[in-house]
Amino acid sequence: MERTKSKMAYEEAINYIPGGVNSPVRALKAVGETPLFVDHAVGNKIYDIDGNVYTDYCLSWGVFLLGHAHPMVNKAVLSAVKRGTSYGIPSLQETELAKLVRSCFPSMQRVRFVNSGTEATMSAIRLARGYTGRNYIVKFEGNYHGHADHLLVSAGSGVARLGKSSSAGVPDSFVSQTIVVPYNDEKALEQVFQKKGKEIAAIIVEPVAANMGVVLPKEGFLQFLRDITRKYQSLLIFDEVITGFRLSVGGAQKLFGIEPDLTAVGKIVGGGFPAAAFGGKSDIMQMLAPDGPVYQAGTLSGNPVAMSAGIATLTELMKPGFYEELNTKVDAFERKIKKAIEGKGIVLSRIGPMFTLFFKEGKVENFSDVKQTDQERFARFFRYMLNHGIYVSPSQFEGNFISIKHTQKDLDRFVRLVRDFNE
Repeated sequence: MERTKSKMAYEEAINYIPGGVNSPVRALKAVGETPLFVDHAVGNKIYDIDGNVYTDYCLSWGVFLLGHAHPMVNKAVLSAVKRGTSYGIPSLQETELAKLVRSCFPSMQRVRFVNSGTEATMSAIRLARGYTGRNYIVKFEGNYHGHADHLLVSAGSGVARLGKSSSAGVPDSFVSQTIVVPYNDEKALEQVFQKKGKEIAAIIVEPVAANMGVVLPKEGFLQFLRDITRKYQSLLIFDEVITGFRLSVGGAQKLFGIEPDLTAVGKIVGGGFPAAAFGGKSDIMQMLAPDGPVYQAGTLSGNPVAMSAGIATLTELMKPGFYEELNTKVDAFERKIKKAIEGKGIVLSRIGPMFTLFFKEGKVENFSDVKQTDQERFARFFRYMLNHGIYVSPSQFEGNFISIKHTQKDLDRFVRLVRDFNE
């Protein structure tokens, strides 16, 4: 595929924007490409400025479960824009979306809207510390919870290749009260709580790790997190920015039957606009200002356009049969893709409509396993798929996503390309 205009656009962008992009992984450096510049997107297709068409399995990093430019979402957004794009004053849309979120996530008895997943997890942690009066936070290697300073340690996603502190500019003191434990390692976590349990405010976890590729929790692992936090009177925070509304209408917590104390959701909840939320039990959430001493605020939080997009999106997802239809397609896709990768040294990890193809032999249970993947093989695979009109997430440390708009024909073509990939 010819991408001359995208290359020229990138050469211009780097003169004005650091690295030419506003989020590092978009630069495609790890896969040896220059970025695509998108003209528009509809359904499961993205169209670049050179006129190329790609079937999209990144979906704005998991946002578009309904596909791009869904007509009901667009209609709601255009209606909202005509009434004003921001007020800085409460609107009815905020309460309406909060009601929908709580109906999907009963554990989120009270909800506060913010503008990004980073804000949601950052605020949830501040709240957990304020509520418990404790300072230490436990996170897991390879789990990425946004780019707040105290969470940029052993992180996944776009910082997966960086060093211990995961970013320059983060003083050691900022991460000194963040304890990192291997994902899926109950023994290591128990040892941490035996030493520091009375000082630990919360565990924060991606219930299904989706920022080191898709890595599933071992059987009983999430229940162990619930049990040990209750034993030591710490809080359990589920980061469902990616899994929320994707694995089920009630996210991973509904799928696995685990009720956390606090939850962060993002991406899908904003219907394609900058919006996220955190919420939890009423007595915890009442610690937030203006009711309590834990401060959190945002000029554009609860933005009426984003709230309208979220309302329209969740309304579609809550229609009977939505997830059954989606998972039926993806179940068939999984059976076919497993046959296609036999003998290729590729591992499929999939749950619901999210999956990763890991370029390695053997199991994938934690960040150490993921770091053993063959990055050069993945880069060749990315370029191969791109040149055949398939856009997968451009990092071995990210998940891929299937929307309701992906057809059986689309999925079968993906399988065929994987089968024919000869490096």
